[in-house]
Amino acid sequence: MKLLVTGGAGYIGSVCAARLVEFGHEVVVLDDLTTGHADAVPDGCRFVHADVAEAAGPLLAEGFDGVLHFAAKSLVGESMQDPARYWSGNVLTSLLLLDAIRAHGIPRLVFSSTAAVYGEPDQVPIPESAPTRPTNTYGASKLAVDHAITSYATAYGLAATSLRYFNVAGAHGRFGERHATETHLIPLVLQVALGQRPQIHVYGADWPTDDGTCVRDYIHVTDLANAHLLALEHATPGQHRIYNLGNGTGFSVRQVIDACRRITGQPIPAEVVARRPGDPATLVAASDRARADLGWKPERPGLDTMVTDAWTFARTHT
Repeated sequence: MKLLVTGGAGYIGSVCAARLVEFGHEVVVLDDLTTGHADAVPDGCRFVHADVAEAAGPLLAEGFDGVLHFAAKSLVGESMQDPARYWSGNVLTSLLLLDAIRAHGIPRLVFSSTAAVYGEPDQVPIPESAPTRPTNTYGASKLAVDHAITSYATAYGLAATSLRYFNVAGAHGRFGERHATETHLIPLVLQVALGQRPQIHVYGADWPTDDGTCVRDYIHVTDLANAHLLALEHATPGQHRIYNLGNGTGFSVRQVIDACRRITGQPIPAEVVARRPGDPATLVAASDRARADLGWKPERPGLDTMVTDAWTFARTHT
């Protein structure tokens, strides 16, 4: 298939683009490089350096079999401080992309959504039937796009899939996580191991969990990319299917730090500080529906595997 990958120079988008190339697809990456990296575009991809909202229409006029939409603003804190940037960058851009998809008869769309749409859940693991109550603008903007996709699929026959997940970790060969503003736990802990920051903060050690620290769902980036490929294959015209992707279990902050110490051989100082307002004790996504419908399951579920791959990448991309 000929596929357009928006945000394909970013962490998850680049891994997905690489997997698509590995499976023999023709891939065009569209990215404005505001957070992505030109050297993360996989070999064998055509790269278009442009704004998604402006370039998607002319590009899709060439004819494509599908679009995988990763391009988005994704910092929770920033989304609360500058919501206009998120409503424009996430929602308006996605609406313009949907209009271009419709105008040029593109049959398939896979959208990189987020489990942040659920907010603080009533039950864990979180099923797709859980109420959507995002607690930040980032999650709200992604949920708005999901609603728009449902409308377009129903009215215009688009075969669409949204994939919702929490924390992505690990690396796929030379494709890994590197953000100018890093907020994710594993790369932050590895920065301590590399001597780039003095210590890691643990936000509370008195949570109602086994070791007192927050528990979060982690999924290997290659497993996540594989789910996107399966979603393309199983897309059904006129339907918008939504799948949560989870590891099946969660890992605590303390477990992550211990794994990083074990893999890196570094002491990694950690300091317990006050809880952050709004942090739930446990967030884990259920993936039963994806396993049943797509035949997907994590092949790299181990925390040590994710940390090892992330560490290998981090040491060569400092």
